[in-house]
Amino acid sequence: MVDLGRVHVESFLEMMSAERGAAANTLQSYEHDLDDIRSFLKERSIRLTEAASADLAAYLSSLARKGFKPSSQARRLAAMRQFYKFLYAEGLRTDDPTGILDAPKKGRPLPKTMGVEEVGRLLSQAEAEADDPAPGQLQRLRMLALLELLYATGMRVSELVSLPARVLDQEGRFLMIRGKGNKERLVPLSQSAISALKSYGRRLAAENAATKEPPQESPWLFPSASKEGYLPRQVFARDLKNLAIRAGLTPSLISPHVMRHAFASHLLANGADLRVVQELLGHSDISTTQIYTHVLEERLQQLVQTHHPLAKQAKKHE
Repeated sequence: MVDLGRVHVESFLEMMSAERGAAANTLQSYEHDLDDIRSFLKERSIRLTEAASADLAAYLSSLARKGFKPSSQARRLAAMRQFYKFLYAEGLRTDDPTGILDAPKKGRPLPKTMGVEEVGRLLSQAEAEADDPAPGQLQRLRMLALLELLYATGMRVSELVSLPARVLDQEGRFLMIRGKGNKERLVPLSQSAISALKSYGRRLAAENAATKEPPQESPWLFPSASKEGYLPRQVFARDLKNLAIRAGLTPSLISPHVMRHAFASHLLANGADLRVVQELLGHSDISTTQIYTHVLEERLQQLVQTHHPLAKQAKKHE
């Protein structure tokens, strides 16, 4: 017997991919979440396509009882909303059962970040290792290029590892990044990022030329023997933690995503506009970027304490 729920899930995923350009990771998350919802409803003899608001509310309540964080519950609700809107748009339902469901209350935790000094230590360690001409230098130059690009642009790790090889041929101080939903954005490169990229490119070309077999040109900047053909983000994250250990830093506090947060926090702390940071990070909604407002608040307090005449008078009387 054909499982119509599964058929409609597959149609929904095809639509998200073809019409909205959803990334592979996003599609996998939707599929996993909808399969979990379908299993929950199946135990209650309810079809996914026929679930009522009360059924879906019961599912969210079950997640809360199992100890799922509000953020995880919200993600499942988001998947449900997209799916049932699709069914409604396709004429497969006459209503949207998610319309009256409330999102779970969740606080917005401050993102982990790194201080300027910590980033400096990490980059200095990577640079020192990249200068070593011993075997394996290409991987060390790759790490330096990855870090410099990440800290210069604040790219998502998925955007970074999947950069095209043509990046090596470009001139100038800007980089075009293809982000979520295939949206493109322009980000500036630092001089040190450009230098690290060129050093890595020269070494990569030299090693390709030195191979006995005719080199197969990879379309990726950071080629790998992985299924995708480029460096897996998990490998980069692991190597980054190992580098952190060698730099005398706590590895559990450092990841590619933390480096992205450091990029945003350090820009704001040094006077960047929140809208500019939103554009550089590739956030479609300013509310996503507003997790960094604590940085702005700290900066404003410092400005008042430093420049306000009454604050200066108060210091004189202390």
